Amino acid sequence: MWRYFNNNPTGNRTGDCAVRAIAAAFDVDWERAFDALAENAKLMGDMPSSDRVWGALLRQYGYRKEIIPDSCPDCYTLRDFAADNPRGVFVLKTNEHVVTVVDGDILDSWDSSDEIPVYVWRRDRNKRR
Repeated sequence: MWRYFNNNPTGNRTGDCAVRAIAAAFDVDWERAFDALAENAKLMGDMPSSDRVWGALLRQYGYRKEIIPDSCPDCYTLRDFAADNPRGVFVLKTNEHVVTVVDGDILDSWDSSDEIPVYVWRRDRNKRR
């Protein structure tokens, strides 16, 4: 189920999906998520919104990346993923977007339920942030 989530301090809704996704996954404010991504980006010589930058940050905190099975590439949506995963914290990448699902809720600034996920980062339950 989609739940409105936008902790951007100025209310912006575009261009910062990686920051919002990290903030939701780590349960921190937008500024703290931005700072963590910016620090990683500087060390990696890349942009904070780069998949490899936010992916490296997730990996540092016990997340692991999995490809979404391609058995129905055009019909398995974020809504389906959320319904199939009622417990846990997940960060998902679609072709153009990054979003977090927490306990079956898609946390986003717009209803992205119909987007098709490409891969997911799952938190290892044995590690803590």
